[in-house]
Amino acid sequence: MKSLADLEAIRKEMLEKVTLRKDDEQGVRIVVGMATCGIAAGARPVMNAFMEDTAKRKLEHVTVSQTGCIGMCRLEPIVEVFEPNKEKVTYVKMTPEKALRVVAEHIVNGNVVTEYTIGANE
Repeated sequence: MKSLADLEAIRKEMLEKVTLRKDDEQGVRIVVGMATCGIAAGARPVMNAFMEDTAKRKLEHVTVSQTGCIGMCRLEPIVEVFEPNKEKVTYVKMTPEKALRVVAEHIVNGNVVTEYTIGANE
């Protein structure tokens, strides 16, 4: 980097590559627990499955993000789905295959996959 102009050019290039996340009350948030316990249990492939499937389906109202420890390590990988004006849904013991089903049934069609939720797995 030689100057402020170079830095500004890099900034503009990166802004074009990255979609800035906004707090959108109309959007759906999928949050994957990515603390060491989640990663050890397989959270990274689960997160990748959510990101790839929502991108493939062009679900622009959906944001996939990560968080630290959700606090129930024995149930990892854990995924929380936040929808406007609805109760949070917590999915546990997730796999990439389960993630694809959650996108298809819950995110696209509005039907919670109850057999993957915390209530069904306690």
